[in-house]
Amino acid sequence: MAKDLIHDAVKEALKNDGWTITHEQYSIRYKTLKLAVDLAAERTLAAERAGRKIAVEVKSFLSPSPVQDLKLAFGQYVIYLSVLEVTEPDRKLYLAVNHVVYQEFLSQEAIELIRRRFQVAVVVIDITRQEVIQWIE
Repeated sequence: MAKDLIHDAVKEALKNDGWTITHEQYSIRYKTLKLAVDLAAERTLAAERAGRKIAVEVKSFLSPSPVQDLKLAFGQYVIYLSVLEVTEPDRKLYLAVNHVVYQEFLSQEAIELIRRRFQVAVVVIDITRQEVIQWIE
């Protein structure tokens, strides 16, 4: 499966934020369904023994229709979330996007309504500086 255009910048931003990348193309399975999330990462905090585990689906939103990109990204996210809730309830799923996409499109009130309704967690990345800007639950 091809990597998203901003995949490497997201991976570096997560590493710069203190995460250890444990998998690229992280496989998740439920019965006969096989899926692959772009990245998996872990971070151990001093106050936690087991640490935190995340899965990150990376999306560029580059098509001529950002609404079409939104449908595809959120649909994929909901499918992955449904399987992870059963197979790995301790792993938090995030949708990674460029900060420009977030500011110009995803932060719109109507999109925020949909994001909250479907509980899509987002990590906003400055891909030029390879830096995490914001975690949105």
